[in-house]
Amino acid sequence: HWQYMEDISKITPHEGTPLKIKKALYVKEYTKKGPVISPVRGPVAVGDELVVRIELRTDRDMEYVHMKDHRGSGTEPVNVLSRYKYQDGLGYYESTRDTASHFYLDYLPRGTYVFEYSVRVQHRGEYQTGMTNVQCMYAPEFNSHSQSIGLEVK
Repeated sequence: HWQYMEDISKITPHEGTPLKIKKALYVKEYTKKGPVISPVRGPVAVGDELVVRIELRTDRDMEYVHMKDHRGSGTEPVNVLSRYKYQDGLGYYESTRDTASHFYLDYLPRGTYVFEYSVRVQHRGEYQTGMTNVQCMYAPEFNSHSQSIGLEVK
């Protein structure tokens, strides 16, 4: 078993497996027409609500998949209750923990799926969001990870 330590900002998305994962951050703003999200393109402020969007793509059906999204320092989840969710014909259990949000999928059909959850910015500074890992629990050779996103809070 080999393990390497690297600065998280230098990690690039893992390619070459049936699982592909992309992570993006959006700022949620409330307008007269309702909530609007826009990509984070610079500093955000304490109190801003951010939407973490994870796009998971697989080229084959899989069973018992675990996806773990490391939460960025300086942010706290808006939804702290763990629960089973249904979306786009996909059922999964979402578990919010201290440092990460976990998604457990009994069955993952071939296709592209989008997972979203909100966090609120708590502290000023420069942070990394952490990366998202995905792995088939009974076939660990099927795995992937995203990059980490830098976040500046003014």
